[in-house]
Amino acid sequence: MKQNKKAVEALAYFERTLGPFTLGRALASIRETEGYTLARFAKKLGVSRAHLCDVERGRRGVSAERAARWAKVLGHPPQVFVALALQDEVTAAGLKLKVSVEAA
Repeated sequence: MKQNKKAVEALAYFERTLGPFTLGRALASIRETEGYTLARFAKKLGVSRAHLCDVERGRRGVSAERAARWAKVLGHPPQVFVALALQDEVTAAGLKLKVSVEAA
C-alpha cells in the first residue's frame, strides 16, 4: 500500500510527539473522533469495555484475525489494522523490525 507524502509526514510527527503509532492508539483515536464512549465502542467491536481499554493502553495485544475483523466493522482498510497489530507484537518481542502488509 503506497502512502502519500502528507500521510507519511503526519505519522512521523505523531510518532515524534506521542510515541509509536499502535493499534490501540488508532482505535482510541477513531473512537474519540467518532464520539463513542469506551463502552459503546467495545460493544460495537464485540469485546468488553475492560478488554478495549487494555488494547487502547497497550496492555493487551490483538491477533491479526481480530484486527482484520475490527477494521471491517469500523469501515477501515484491514491491511492497516493487521499491520499495526503485527507491529505491536514485533515491538513487544523487542525486535527492531518494521512490519509491512499488502493486500494479496
